[in-house]
This record gives sequence, C-alpha cells and structure tokens, in this order.
Amino acid sequence: MKISRPAIPRTLRRATAGVATLAAAGLLATAAPAALAAPSPTLAAPDIPLANVKAHLSQFQSIASANGGNRAHGRPGYKASIDYAKAKLDAAGFTTTVQQFTSSGATGYNLIADWPGGDPNKVVMAGAHLDSVSSGPGINDNGSGSAGVLETALAVSRAQLEPTKHLRFAWWGAEELGLIGSKYYVNNLPSTERAKVAGYLNFDMIGSPNPGYFVYDDDPVIEKTFKDYYAGLNVPTEIETEGDGRSDHASFKNVGIPVGGLFTGASRTKTSAQAQKWGGTAGQAFDRCYHSSCDTTSNINDTALDRNSDAIAHAVWTLGTDTPVPPGDSYENTADVAIPDNGAAVTSTVNVTGRTGNAPATLKADVDIRHTWRGDVVVDLLAPDGTAYRLKNSSGNDSADNVIATYTVNASSEPANGAWKLRVQDVAAQDTGYINSWKLTF
Repeated sequence: MKISRPAIPRTLRRATAGVATLAAAGLLATAAPAALAAPSPTLAAPDIPLANVKAHLSQFQSIASANGGNRAHGRPGYKASIDYAKAKLDAAGFTTTVQQFTSSGATGYNLIADWPGGDPNKVVMAGAHLDSVSSGPGINDNGSGSAGVLETALAVSRAQLEPTKHLRFAWWGAEELGLIGSKYYVNNLPSTERAKVAGYLNFDMIGSPNPGYFVYDDDPVIEKTFKDYYAGLNVPTEIETEGDGRSDHASFKNVGIPVGGLFTGASRTKTSAQAQKWGGTAGQAFDRCYHSSCDTTSNINDTALDRNSDAIAHAVWTLGTDTPVPPGDSYENTADVAIPDNGAAVTSTVNVTGRTGNAPATLKADVDIRHTWRGDVVVDLLAPDGTAYRLKNSSGNDSADNVIATYTVNASSEPANGAWKLRVQDVAAQDTGYINSWKLTF
C-alpha cells in the first residue's frame, strides 16, 4: 500500500476534482463500464493451497535478499519479481504482457496475464501491486496480495477453467510512489476497452500479522461476494477505510469501473472490540512492520493469508463463471437533473406500467451521476409507496468523482407498477453535479 498523503482541504479540492471530472467524462463518453450483475449459481472454487502461496512469498524474500533487501520500483529486486511471476504464468498457459512506464527517472513494469476464453466484452480483473518500499522486502505489503493473486491464476490453469467472462490478472509497479503503474494501465486503456471491464478486484496486504478482515464497500455485488464467503466461515467482516483511495483500485474507481477487494490492516491500531471478534492483540497495529525492514516472511499470519487466498479464488470463480441471465425489461430516464450543492434532495422519476405482481428480488438500478466529489453524494431508490432503499452513503474518505454503478435491490415486497424515483442529495459544500441518467431493469 502506498504511503498516505495528506488529505486535500475541502477549500482546495474543488479545482482538482473538477479537472478529474472533465477528464473522466471525456474518457467515458463512448460507453460506461459494464457493471457486474448479481451472480447466479456457479462452479465451486478450489481450495488454494497455503503452502503454494507461502512458496511464492519465500521466492519474493529470496529475491529481495539477493538484491539489496527490497523489491522497490527501479531496483533489480522488482524486475526479478516480475520475471518470477511471468515465468510461472507463461508455463501455465496464460498470455502475458509486460507493460513498461517511467517514473522518478526509472523504468517500471506492469505484468498483465490473460486466460484464454470467456466473453471479451465482460472482463473480470484481479490485481495486486508487486513493488515494495525501499526499506524492506515487502512480504506482507504486498507480496501477500501478489502471491494470492498468482496462486489463484495458477489454480485457474490447473482447473482448465472455462469462464463465462474473460479473466485477467495484473501485478502493478510503482504503487508505493502513488499508484503509478495502475494509473498508467488505466490511462492507456482505450475507452472501448475500459468499458469492457466489468469489475476490478484489488488485494493489498492480505496476511497482516495482527489481522482484521476488511472488505471494500465500493461495488455492492463484489462486496456481497466477499461478505458471503466470510459469512460461510462465520468470520465477521468490517468495511475497509484505512486504505480507501490509497491502493490500485482507486485508479479503476476514478474512471467509473466497479471495484472491490480485501485488506487485513496496516498501521492502524486494533481495537479491543476487533480483538474480541478476530483474535490477536488489542492496542497493537495490524501490521507493526508496515513499510519497515521487518516486513519479511516472519511478518505473515498464515490463517489470514489462507482465508484471503481462498476468498480471491471464490470471487474469481463466482464473478467469472456465473451463468448469464437474459436482461429483463428496462425503464429509463435520461433527463438531466441538477443536484444542489449542500442542498435539498432531488429526484428523477421512472414510471413503470403494464407489469404484473411485485418487483423482483434482484431489481437492478443503473445509476449515472456526474459529480466533482462523489463522497458528498447520498443515493436512494424510492419505491412507489415511498419506501427508501439506500444505494450509496456519503463518505469523507471517498475522494473520487462520479457515481457510475449498478445496484441490486431486493424489492420483492413492492408492487412493480408505479412511479419509482432516484433520490440524490449532496450533503456537503463546494462541489456540484447532476443526475445524468438512470434505469431500472426488472
């Protein structure tokens, strides 16, 4: 995970956010990304062998030890790490690409691996940054995520998986310098290709020695996929906030691609309540060796690494192999509605007629809201009787722009016919936006 930067004061952020909004609007003009639908029954994911994941970590440790003690951008240990992962993937039948970029006067590398088959217009990506900081070998940050993603990719090959969606795996360079590698990838991906990415899953620090179990809350379908997995293990989860915007998912999220992921904690302190439900030591950092020389193979919790590696496979299998469901009838409103800055809520109405019975348990609401600071925005779906279904909360940590997402709502208790409304409110000052369009799919 990259080093945290100071928060941008709200008095200064509007100008920078506005530039980002203009850029994103231009990039997304061709088509918005195809969001992931709620998964239908899928093939069961295999158990990911912990020993295999740890073997990759041992290799990353050996590479660092042989190259000045780190695997940082521009250092030989990073390139050796890329070469190690690429050799494994090439032997397993992936089509690999090494993408070069320049940062801080040094050459950086992204490694992209595509598995043959699947719908090329619906791409599910899983990724992790492979670089360490210069002060240590970076085994938890982020050898752990890199190893978990690598072993999941190799499990895809062992199973000779035939996914319904196209599977792509990625290892990013120069994340520790400010998400440089993933930004380079996204910025150089044509808008037509960007629109094919149905979801990006990010794994940054998944084996912290005093672990928590944190799930990103960005895309509801991806979030539910991980939460359901952990519910099956009777392991409680919490929403991830420490790394919000500080890892490579932000590069995808900032251009409207649905994202999700897992995290086990960095320098924040584990509370007593968290220690009670997860074990470990209260009053101690989740990772006391964060960005330090002691982030070695001894700095890993095997249980967390094992669970999270299995969770990666579960998500790839679930989101990549679900049986496509034919689209239902859609009802759309494309009229722009201005959203007052720090003002009253506004609504946009879709009138549904001619249906019988109630709405489905998987009612889909596709939302396209253009806004210069999406963290200010609260979004609700209102049923004809006024019942509100919360789609998105405000968040002071959500510094991206625009809300372009598909939400799935269990509206089976609501009559289908009537005036459905999207209600949007800007709850903080200094940023502007409008409802561009939205639709319901039954």
